[in-house]
Amino acid sequence: MKIASICAVGLPVFFGIVTFASAEDAYTMIAPGDVKWAPAPKILPAGAEIAVLFGDPSKEGLFALRLKAPSGYVVAPHTHPADEVVTVISGTINLGMGETADRSTAKALPSGSFFALPPNMAHFAYFDEETVVQITTNGPWAIKYVNPADDPQKSQ
Repeated sequence: MKIASICAVGLPVFFGIVTFASAEDAYTMIAPGDVKWAPAPKILPAGAEIAVLFGDPSKEGLFALRLKAPSGYVVAPHTHPADEVVTVISGTINLGMGETADRSTAKALPSGSFFALPPNMAHFAYFDEETVVQITTNGPWAIKYVNPADDPQKSQ
């Protein structure tokens, strides 16, 4: 199985257009209207948008980003190498655990919900409505699909 790091998937170009706040900056404040959206990196299925709020997902260290998934969006079973802390900002994420995307085992987590996953925990998500989640973790951010054929980069 292949692990794809944001640094290795052409995202330095994407991240080059985003201004990052770091711990070296005194503080970071972003009002909802100031969130800057861009297409999600190619490690995710097409159609989502991403906004980096703090840090740099391509480098070591803490970062926070928002992912906006459209209705009908699906992320196949995958893992991440670091803890992942997620808050549902709007909409509903349907989150399931395991290496198989069995929707009958997924739990609907509406706006205001929270979950935290340990490193290497297989999970999948699907969205029946436009949904925004905020992800806080340590970089470099990476996704390892359980089934390498599910990696969206394979079809590009």
